[in-house]
Amino acid sequence: MPQTHRSGFVALIGRPNVGKSTLLNRLVGRKVAITSAVAQTTRNRLRGILTTDTAQLVLVDTPGIHKPHHLLGERLVQSARNAIGDVDAVLFLLDGSQAPGRGDGFIADLLTRQRQPVFLALNKWDQVTAAQRQDRLEGHRSWLHEAGVDWPIHPCSALEGEGCPALQEALTAAMPPGPQLYPADTVSDQPERLLLAELIREEVLHRTREEVPHSVAVQVERVVPDGPRTAVLATVLVERTSQKGILIGKGGRMLRDIGSAARRQMQKLIDGPVYLELFVKVVPHWRSRPARLAELGYRGD
Repeated sequence: MPQTHRSGFVALIGRPNVGKSTLLNRLVGRKVAITSAVAQTTRNRLRGILTTDTAQLVLVDTPGIHKPHHLLGERLVQSARNAIGDVDAVLFLLDGSQAPGRGDGFIADLLTRQRQPVFLALNKWDQVTAAQRQDRLEGHRSWLHEAGVDWPIHPCSALEGEGCPALQEALTAAMPPGPQLYPADTVSDQPERLLLAELIREEVLHRTREEVPHSVAVQVERVVPDGPRTAVLATVLVERTSQKGILIGKGGRMLRDIGSAARRQMQKLIDGPVYLELFVKVVPHWRSRPARLAELGYRGD
């Protein structure tokens, strides 16, 4: 490694649906986190790894900080808050197309007590017109001033890429000198089963509405090499029988569509053919059962 090489960890923090996972994918240059329009899509602290000739950034995607309504929500928020103390810098994302809200203020207050440098990313900048941009910037500067902080502001668009190179440079400069922490070709350190389960859950989020997305968890039971292909057996958990009916669909069509789309994404991840078998299981109130949450990996640590 060159003497000027830098490496470290950056936590992506913000309210649900501000685009943390989309920005993570943009910076890494590969899809390592699932995305959807559903709030609280991210449930695990997922690490994406960005490697350049002079630096390696480990970007920690966290669940959106929100007011929890069940034990799962409490553990997701705790996981996000715990991530703040384990990193070299914090990237605080706001929806730049809107004025800061109470939830943003809560997070800002939380971050003022941390020792790490904080960068403010105004995401969704592509939704702000040229005529609005200066006013938006001044509004956020005033908001930071009222909070008693002077964090650098980086308008960006995770969707379009605008502002992302400058943001990457700023984060790199904030990292301490150090060697590569992962091999250069690694883009995530998450277990394969977790990544496969998330791809299935992403397709459920894209295809269902109302309470179903929040009530779904996916457990990959087996991943078995089967000749030239990989066989994946997974169970989709829901809380009510009516939700199971929605996921299966008339004649099983919904479940087939979810499976087909997830399998295509899995083949990109595994780089080979995949056979996917899906089952749906009703587990009442799984989001409030500590043992079930621990089994699914939602420990809040």
